[in-house]
Amino acid sequence: MRRVFGITGWKNSGKTTLTEKLVTELVARGWTVSTVKHAHHDFDIDKPGAD
Repeated sequence: MRRVFGITGWKNSGKTTLTEKLVTELVARGWTVSTVKHAHHDFDIDKPGAD
């Protein structure tokens, strides 16, 4: 069974620190862990002239 959860909070509230500690602990317990960062800032993955 796959588990998915999110971490949210105010700027400088410790989200990254919490995530790093959780990943370290879960990997130590044998879990496979992936992370995805969502940024609300403007971002465009397309580059002119590239497929």
